[in-house]
Amino acid sequence: MNSLRIFISGLCAALIATAASADDVKTPYWASIRAGEVNMRAGPGEDYRIQWVYHRPQLPVKVIRMMEGWRLVEDPDGARGWMLARFLTRQRSAFVDGKGLAEMRDKASGDARLLWRVEPGVVALLDDCRADWCGVRIGDRAGFIRQDRLWGAGEL
Repeated sequence: MNSLRIFISGLCAALIATAASADDVKTPYWASIRAGEVNMRAGPGEDYRIQWVYHRPQLPVKVIRMMEGWRLVEDPDGARGWMLARFLTRQRSAFVDGKGLAEMRDKASGDARLLWRVEPGVVALLDDCRADWCGVRIGDRAGFIRQDRLWGAGEL
């Protein structure tokens, strides 16, 4: 019986610590969509109407506010609404933004060898960003794109 009390006490402490660490996250922060279909709602609950349905795993979003398992997010087009936190991940990604093709180079330099030209709207997994360039992975291709062409790459 004594070991059961110790186990339950330990479990409760772990749950409290997990809940406290979730509250320690500062907003805003970058996240990305985890699932193949996610609803954006008008408010933080399933009773609110659906504004958008997303079918873009890894699409970056800016988390602006948190409320009991829900996140107020902004997408690359500026649409804002609420998503369930379980459909988001902290894995960083970026959305190629702007007009015209973005150049993906083999090094973080405008003089580096051009690997590919990437269309606006393409989603890339994000590596480190420095000196105005970000390392990106798009499928099995990797390289560097200027940070000013990537929505979701900057500091908040």
